[in-house]
Amino acid sequence: MAKVLIIGAGGVAGVTAHKCAFLAESFAEIVLASRTLAKCRAIARSIKERCGRDIEVRQVDADRVEETVALIEEVRPDLLVNLALPYQDLALMEACLATGVDYLDTANYEPPDVAKFEYKWQWAYRERFEKAGLMALLGSGFDPGVTNVFCAWAQKHHFDEIHQLDIIDCNAGDHGQHFATNFNPEINIREITQRGRYWEHGEWVETDPLSWSMNYDFPEGIGAKKCYLMYHEELESLVLHLKGLKRARFWMTFGEQYLTHLRVLENVGMTRIDPVDFNGQQIVPIQFLKKVLPEPASLGPLTKGRTCIGCLLKGVKDGRAKTIFVYNICSHEESYREVGSQAISYTTGVPAMIGAKLMLEKKWRKAGVWHMEQFDPDPFMDELNRHGLPWTVLQLP
Repeated sequence: MAKVLIIGAGGVAGVTAHKCAFLAESFAEIVLASRTLAKCRAIARSIKERCGRDIEVRQVDADRVEETVALIEEVRPDLLVNLALPYQDLALMEACLATGVDYLDTANYEPPDVAKFEYKWQWAYRERFEKAGLMALLGSGFDPGVTNVFCAWAQKHHFDEIHQLDIIDCNAGDHGQHFATNFNPEINIREITQRGRYWEHGEWVETDPLSWSMNYDFPEGIGAKKCYLMYHEELESLVLHLKGLKRARFWMTFGEQYLTHLRVLENVGMTRIDPVDFNGQQIVPIQFLKKVLPEPASLGPLTKGRTCIGCLLKGVKDGRAKTIFVYNICSHEESYREVGSQAISYTTGVPAMIGAKLMLEKKWRKAGVWHMEQFDPDPFMDELNRHGLPWTVLQLP
């Protein structure tokens, strides 16, 4: 009977807390903690209304290691699930090491003053976690997360070698707002406005932000959408673990209205991450922008349509060329009906619960710092089908 401590109270944390609460046999006790106690209480009320369970709520500043250590020592969880901001990953990993608790997150560490995806800071913890007999599971969301598992599953069941990987993320939903982001605006905009990057023939190739695009015809009636090449963190680990890989890229769809607003905001300096002086105070423009944009959690009842996220994989099996597309389609409306959230948060929050479940059940358990594709993918793929993210595989010409 396990106890889990969830740090964070945004859209993803809300989904994960709800999904854990639905599984009392796996998550006997749930503690939800955040800097903003009111958000934790709102999630707790929703859980009580939807499944009748009570969860504990606490207040904590996840930037302060000593506060998290004190909270862990008070509630004594079996696992810490980090659904706070990527800036706080290292502080929370330090707290887990200090208290002997396993760790899981959904996004890699980013320094606040540099918009950069890189795992080197968390990889540096490998030896310390291994010596402590603790496990850290990195990137247990959808992308990264499910996409890594899709690749591992394809490598296990469909290919002798995977030569080309294209991860394709499509949000075919509409929330009716002029400009809004489906998750934390600061993190979302930092991600989109940095330079693109893909891996080919053993080296990284950089591109200007959103300068490469392609059209992809998504299945199940979603149809053709324009996708833009970006860099995404799962590529950094996947290129190390997929046998025979020659090229790996990541693509995401954006509407013209969204991109037009983004270009204007970027041109006038509102996406800057460095402080500027305003009436004698130092403010970071992107943090101010975050305050005036719609709260992502408010988009749940407004968003209609579906997401489609998948991996297009090309390689060889038994000497023959083979191409598959393994994907999930998730409905914004169905996600909202179940847990009060749109599908962007749902597709990240459910895999966080599944990763936690597999760790607590010891189906995925090794001391050290690990990525999703380094474990047997079959239990995770089975759990996706059981808990709201069913997947499909298409054999392509």
